[in-house]
Amino acid sequence: MKKLVIVNGTMGVGKSTIVSKLYKELQHSVWLDGDWCWLMNPWKVTEENKTMVMNNIHYMLNQYLDNSMFEYVFFSWVIHKESIFDEILAGLKGNEYELIKVTLMCSEEELIKRMRQDERSESEIENSINRLANYKEMNTQKLNTNGKEIDVIIKELLHMIDSELKKRAMKADNNIEKNSV
Repeated sequence: MKKLVIVNGTMGVGKSTIVSKLYKELQHSVWLDGDWCWLMNPWKVTEENKTMVMNNIHYMLNQYLDNSMFEYVFFSWVIHKESIFDEILAGLKGNEYELIKVTLMCSEEELIKRMRQDERSESEIENSINRLANYKEMNTQKLNTNGKEIDVIIKELLHMIDSELKKRAMKADNNIEKNSV
């Protein structure tokens, strides 16, 4: 069964950096970054644009999930509310997949350091810091990236994905055994 791995976290936490290398570690995988659907000039958040972006995300994810070549579909984006997860998943049509949701986390100090290295504006940094608390409460697996090298984070993510899939397989096997008795 296909695996849809959604990696979220606040702006500047390292989603694109990590997932751009992570998906290359697994054969038959593809990566979509939600930010790609927002690359417009001028960048303007309107209801029309939000609808267009979500429709494009739905279309692209459905295409990747329908394509027999891919086993893993990675999607990264700044998803700061559960309702955004719900909206994304509601637009996926009948595709059978296992969903794994991972939030990349870091401290406020680490986030500021990273964003300044990326030459982000002070308003972007403030916006990202203000959203940090939202991620602690999300229904996702959390991965703390403080002080870790990219390769270490990727290994931890791969382990997290593998462990979750094995746990689900064992649970499914146990349910089959219970139902056959």
